Amino acid sequence: MKTITARALKDLLDSSNPPKLVHVLPEEVFKARRIAGSCAACVYEMVFLEGVQKVAPDLSTALVVYGSGSPSLDSAAAAEKLAAAGYTDVRDFRGGLTEWEAEGFPIESDGPFVPPLAPQGKFAINTETSIVRWTGRNLFNHHNGTVKLAGGNLVIQNGKLVSATFTLDMNAMANEDLTDAQWNAMLIQHLRSEDFFAVDRFPTATFVSESATLVESAAPGTPNYEVSGELTLRGVTRPLTFQAVIAAADEAHITGQAQFEIDRTEFGSQYGSGKLFAFLGKHIVNDHIHLHVKINAERSAD
Repeated sequence: MKTITARALKDLLDSSNPPKLVHVLPEEVFKARRIAGSCAACVYEMVFLEGVQKVAPDLSTALVVYGSGSPSLDSAAAAEKLAAAGYTDVRDFRGGLTEWEAEGFPIESDGPFVPPLAPQGKFAINTETSIVRWTGRNLFNHHNGTVKLAGGNLVIQNGKLVSATFTLDMNAMANEDLTDAQWNAMLIQHLRSEDFFAVDRFPTATFVSESATLVESAAPGTPNYEVSGELTLRGVTRPLTFQAVIAAADEAHITGQAQFEIDRTEFGSQYGSGKLFAFLGKHIVNDHIHLHVKINAERSAD
């Protein structure tokens, strides 16, 4: 892919036949920081190509794409997409806004970039949109399904997670992979029994955090918190630490996701455990259960 420097781009823009300049970052960045004469088409959106086609329907149009600058791959990704779509004269201004400003060239702006305000307060878990997905395995097969949340909350101070609690409704356990209704019902009954989660005696499971540590070096989209606390299941309480991605959708909504495994035998579920029974053969059931927790929380009135 052809690249271009800031000085070479400045000469082209000052020429009698300048290229079409495409700013590939989100709209809020375009409004705050752009090179004069740019058009906006965010490469992070599925309609990126349609956006470029509106301003450059002719595939032979000379295009220069730019974003924030190295090491971000925004402009490189945009250039690749445009070349694959058939555009024949695409150059990647890899240095982007960083190099342009470093060279002392002017930036056009409608106003300063305003980052989202840091949320604050207690956020109640939305039990309709939050869910826990589980996967259990044996030697030759696996089953997966969901458990609904009965409630809980996240506490945020200055935009950072301080604590989290949530309760699982073990009566709202479902299986998703067995399509035969009879087998599906039998599995759920088995999981609800004393062999596994003893739901009649322990209808809920709870997690209460003791600490939430921000992972300062986490890249966006990777786990940015280490959450430690205690999980109570089948009336047994054990320590649990896991990594989570916590983000603010806006000042009133927080979302969080985490994936981890628990050892069911630590909570009294002994059925089919190879470390507790001999000669299980094909009847062995893995001790570890994989959980994927997805939480949506909304600011509480209190």
